[in-house]
Amino acid sequence: MLQKHKLFAIALTAILHAALYLLAFEHFASLLDRSSKRISEPTVLIALDLEREPPVQPIKAEPILTETRQAIPDDQRAFMAAPPAPTAQDWVFASNYTNKNSKGYRYFWGQQVRSMMGTAYEGTDEGMVRFRVEIAPNGKLTRLETLWATSSKAEQLARRAVITMPALPPTPTGKPLVFERTIRFTAFESEAEPSYKDDCEPEPVGFRNPFAWDGRSHQENSTSASLTSTASPLEAERSQALGAQAMADCLRQLPQDTIEAEEERAKRMMARWRWK
Repeated sequence: MLQKHKLFAIALTAILHAALYLLAFEHFASLLDRSSKRISEPTVLIALDLEREPPVQPIKAEPILTETRQAIPDDQRAFMAAPPAPTAQDWVFASNYTNKNSKGYRYFWGQQVRSMMGTAYEGTDEGMVRFRVEIAPNGKLTRLETLWATSSKAEQLARRAVITMPALPPTPTGKPLVFERTIRFTAFESEAEPSYKDDCEPEPVGFRNPFAWDGRSHQENSTSASLTSTASPLEAERSQALGAQAMADCLRQLPQDTIEAEEERAKRMMARWRWK
């Protein structure tokens, strides 16, 4: 009897296990069927091309508005009128003034050139030009060399004025006169008349470094010897005062220092600079 109960329990256990296996198999089969159905459904895949940049829309180039400069009329520009030409009295004074390398002759020569160049207007044509000039004892031009120029127009006008210049008086010393002169053809600058008051005073001695060595002469070892070094012959000549006769001749050539002379000079400057 006991044997029968054991067999029944074993059979029941086997049946239960078989049922569980069957249920598990059916569940697993249903899961596989669902997944196969999902894969078979049509899918839409969106591919994003991140490396490719979107096309750039071309920008329409707008026309650039350029400001067209119109020529400014002469009456609206700054200008400097040409100075009057030297008078006959001025040339008489210049032809007899020998001080400072014929200072008066050199000044009135430049004034004559500038007066023949005309009015200088503000703009690209204004500028300056510097010449090296050599005038023969009879007053004729023998050399005209351009050292530098800031305006081709100013150089052209100045050279034309020099070539067409009227006959000049003889040089004061009776020797060739060599000098350098800057002609200013600008609307904001005009050369003032030179002063002759100090022309009879000795030239100041230029500074000379007592410790400088030219590399050729004997080099002093003592500092005191360097400090007591003598000036060059040219400096010594410049520092010497004029003799009595030379001083008298120099003072005789100076223009008269009177109130009337100063008034005339002030009137000329006011007319030239258009002062009121």
